[in-house]
Amino acid sequence: MYGEQEGSAYNGYFGCDCYHPFFCFNQFGDLERALLRNGNVHSAEDWRSVLEPVVARYRDRPLEKFFRADAAFANPDVYAFLEKELFGYAIRIPANEVLEREIADLLIRPVGRPSAKPKVLYANCTCRAESWDRFRRVVAKVEWHEGELFPRVGFIVANLMWYPAERVVRFYNQRGTAEQRIKEGKYAVKWTRLSCHDFRDNQVRLQLFALAYNLGNFLRRLALPEGVEHWSLTTLREKLVKIGAKVVRHARYVVFQMAEVTIPRRLFATILRRIGRLCPVPV
Repeated sequence: MYGEQEGSAYNGYFGCDCYHPFFCFNQFGDLERALLRNGNVHSAEDWRSVLEPVVARYRDRPLEKFFRADAAFANPDVYAFLEKELFGYAIRIPANEVLEREIADLLIRPVGRPSAKPKVLYANCTCRAESWDRFRRVVAKVEWHEGELFPRVGFIVANLMWYPAERVVRFYNQRGTAEQRIKEGKYAVKWTRLSCHDFRDNQVRLQLFALAYNLGNFLRRLALPEGVEHWSLTTLREKLVKIGAKVVRHARYVVFQMAEVTIPRRLFATILRRIGRLCPVPV
């Protein structure tokens, strides 16, 4: 942050005053929606204003629709909303004594010498918390690690009834890609540079940063050939966008001169051809 921005608040984790933005990504890394919020709000604050437009966008499309989120969204209103919209979901929920009693047999240390590789166990149970209007499936993952006295336990509430427990956990773990996307936006397009004083002005800045992020991600997904499609947005910016070049204009043609150390000529030409194919065909 850059001073006394309206709506910012101190964050102990980062050790500074900041906002608490909300990001929703799809499986391709595209930013579906971004919302700037005050720095002192809960992680799931205003979830409806973010999720409802995204859900409406896909409501009539013949697609299988899924949602995954961390424990901040362990909210029965979120479950009911996703179930009504026919979304499959996997959401982390905090551990408690009731859930741990359901898997008590897995919390007993395995007999024998522990192996260097963690011993991972899975379990299913059907539970109904006091705030829930129905019974729901809860998947448990228990990891026993060498040198640790107690296991690492995680619980996920999900409506993916046709998925075995291990697959539900694997699907949920892919949520970590969202953290990578947030870091890319932070370092590549600098969307933490919300230096205006007024909150509304910073909202506009964040939306502009979100647009820049999506343009970069579209370029990466749709125009980069095999071999460089793994480039981060930072690499993409440094090698293709934020570079120096010289344009030499002649009567019949224009020459674009740039250092081949940055990107080989053949690769650059391939990217240009792929970008050209994205243009709509004239009727």
